[in-house]
Amino acid sequence: MAETKKAEGLIYKGRPLRRVGNFIYYGSMADKYIIMMQILETKAEKDLSVASKVSVQLQSTDPDLKSRNRIVKKSEKDSLYAAMDIGAIWLERALKEK
Repeated sequence: MAETKKAEGLIYKGRPLRRVGNFIYYGSMADKYIIMMQILETKAEKDLSVASKVSVQLQSTDPDLKSRNRIVKKSEKDSLYAAMDIGAIWLERALKEK
């Protein structure tokens, strides 16, 4: 019997990274917190579309909370790199506080 291997997807600093449209989710829903990034603006760099404004939110994964009450921290950054950097730091610190 042949084994089928499920595609793991992107991993950044040991945590899953998923993109759905203009939203990027970083972290696992099994953890207490995740990072949600929304690309608000893009600009053209040669033949690529590059994020120029990104909203970053540290959110609780508690299903009992309303969506607006899940937001723990939020910020806006000028690049996807800066958003990923601060998001990774926030998530790491929040998950260590258990």
